[in-house]
Amino acid sequence: MSLKLYLLRHGETAYSRTGGYCGELDPELTENGQKMADAFAKTYTTINWDAIFVSPMKRTIATAMPLCKAISMEMQFRDGLKELRYGKWEGLTNEFVKENYSEDYLRWLTEPAWNPPTGGETAVQLASRASFAIAEIQEQYPLGNVLVVSHKATIRVILCGLLGIDMGRYRDRIDIPAASLSIVQFGALGPMLKVLGDRSFMDADLRSLSGT
Repeated sequence: MSLKLYLLRHGETAYSRTGGYCGELDPELTENGQKMADAFAKTYTTINWDAIFVSPMKRTIATAMPLCKAISMEMQFRDGLKELRYGKWEGLTNEFVKENYSEDYLRWLTEPAWNPPTGGETAVQLASRASFAIAEIQEQYPLGNVLVVSHKATIRVILCGLLGIDMGRYRDRIDIPAASLSIVQFGALGPMLKVLGDRSFMDADLRSLSGT
């Protein structure tokens, strides 16, 4: 037996539904987002969980809460699991950013590893802080099942780091829908991706919702 890392993105928010940039903003889950969290908890209470690490934001806490209550386990909060900081783009639509921050936007699209949103954070900076949380988990829980509840860009960047994918391609290579689950198994040859972006624990109506 080895460490199995479960990476769960938070459920739907108003921003994930519309595609607005949301990093440091702290919205609640929508009603459907809460249903997603409840569906995850209902399906995954049978796992023998060793720890649950959570980004300290309302949307991630609310996503982890149903499972934590069901199995009577405390969340462990880590700032390194927070979402990418979008700087001046926070709360704005993609269309507005393209029109009003066009040069920064094009640089970010071309090479987000080293080019941040205006006043925000690069993928390399995000990877650096998130890696401390993942390294802590690997050290403290070399065996068993650990859940990480985090955010879209953060989970993409974590997966790139674990799987050896170019950090500058995190937006092009990995899709992480709202409330989706990805699983990485750590073995003798390193991390292996076992599941990516799974939402089979939801009903068809929740899975069919549009959003980012």
